[in-house]
Amino acid sequence: MGAELFDARPDLLISQADEVLGWSLRDVCLDGPIELLTSTDRAQPALFALAYVLFEALSERLDAIPSAAAGHSLGEYTAFAAGGAFSFEDGLRLVSSRGTAMAAAAAAEPSAMAALLGVDEELAESIAAGRREEGGRLWVANLNAPGQVVLAGATGDIEWLIDSASDLGVRRAVALNVAGAFHSPLMESAVGPLDSALAATVLHEPRFAVWANVSGLPAAFDEVRDLLARQVVSPVRFSATLSGMAGSGIDTFIHVGPGDVTAGMAKRAARGTTVLTANDLDSVARVAEQVTGL
Repeated sequence: MGAELFDARPDLLISQADEVLGWSLRDVCLDGPIELLTSTDRAQPALFALAYVLFEALSERLDAIPSAAAGHSLGEYTAFAAGGAFSFEDGLRLVSSRGTAMAAAAAAEPSAMAALLGVDEELAESIAAGRREEGGRLWVANLNAPGQVVLAGATGDIEWLIDSASDLGVRRAVALNVAGAFHSPLMESAVGPLDSALAATVLHEPRFAVWANVSGLPAAFDEVRDLLARQVVSPVRFSATLSGMAGSGIDTFIHVGPGDVTAGMAKRAARGTTVLTANDLDSVARVAEQVTGL
């Protein structure tokens, strides 16, 4: 993953990353094994670092700074780093602490997540609340786009959800390949370590608005630490974020980073806008040309 980026920016992805992390980001991304790369404590620094380098590469080709930025879950850290709220080095420390704390929380108790297709927030909240009233532990974790909601909870409750989907009025329920119930109260033990890491980090006013997962609104500077700490136990309100950004006048969204997941979300939540993807250096060049011509 990201082989060309390590060649392009060894100063960040090799020298700084290895010093901060204490392990080789390059070796994990290029050589794996996949089980190690996708583990929570390794995947989070890897995704943050590669997305940041892609943002820098795109920024070098554009004359203007973004009007605003947002990121889904971990991506919110990249958005704040891109805005200058904290340095690449400090951001890498933060996501390393976050990944380690979330991995420990996930290991403490079997838990999982499942995506529900064809449901709205109201139905998802009703399903989760009903299960909790019966003694279960199930919460809405991600509000990704219209018709796509993710629930998180104890493993038994997620299994019940998948087995009962049709009876609950859910078109389809799909188990996610994740380590635990992220963005739910089952991550509570991760808040303390993350809070400490955030308290030790120097923050600066971002040079453009960054929309927060917790609120689905632009983050006030004096709330950044609290919003990032609360994020791990709160629903990701990404659909509201994207539609809110479009409503504020933003007409072009660029997914920056590996994959293209948030591009798909933007196409559904911010209909009528232009959605582009910059997930490698070739696509960065193409996107820069497209944006310049808009």
